[in-house]
Amino acid sequence: MLKIAGLTKRFGGFTAVSNVSFEVEKGEILGLIGPNGSGKSTIFNMVSGTLAPNSGSIQFDGREIAGQPPHRIINLGIGRTFQIPRPFRRLSLVENVVLAGFYGQGRRSRREAFEAAERALGLVGLPTDRGATVEGLGAAALKKLELAKALATAPKLLLADESLSGLDEHEMDQAADLLRRICRDLDVTIVWVEHIMGVLMRVVDRVMVLDHGEKIAEGQPAAVASDPRVIEVYLGTQAAAVRAAAGAARA
Repeated sequence: MLKIAGLTKRFGGFTAVSNVSFEVEKGEILGLIGPNGSGKSTIFNMVSGTLAPNSGSIQFDGREIAGQPPHRIINLGIGRTFQIPRPFRRLSLVENVVLAGFYGQGRRSRREAFEAAERALGLVGLPTDRGATVEGLGAAALKKLELAKALATAPKLLLADESLSGLDEHEMDQAADLLRRICRDLDVTIVWVEHIMGVLMRVVDRVMVLDHGEKIAEGQPAAVASDPRVIEVYLGTQAAAVRAAAGAARA
């Protein structure tokens, strides 16, 4: 579904992403992990059209999309969430999701857009009442709103950016289960950037690791969690617990 080859992005003299290549198969959840500043968000921004690469190829469903603007990419079926939710607080919950749906699938009628928004809100467990507001939503609900907005664009591929940050343990499990259901039940392929390794490793099919803009490992969660270089640059003392989580998911 997604094929990236030789992707490179420089900001002046700093190389944020260096010659990265990987593929994402339809129907899988790929975990994209690495230390802060390793290039994860830059890759998301290039795939979603916020940034243009200096070199390399991004193919989606066999079509080259590198350098295309965000509105064209989202129309092709790539949606994304953001690490820090920024809802329109003067709009209702439904209106926030409707607006995203119009942006992603602009040919919808008003009725279709509201129906799609209500379905998305219901799926993530938020109120579908058209009078429900954003005010008072906690961290978990705001993350759910981000997912609902992305789903309203009817994505084939979802780029999920740190869907667990700011959540407690129970909320993390709920969010991870929701991503799994979105993939399996709605047939949405997912690339998931996350730092909460114990939860991510229980959900993803494969993991790719970045460090200083370069890919240093890729493969099954348990194997990646045992990679000495990954342990050195990222997992550290978490390695044993992460390996246990990855193994338990496949037991």
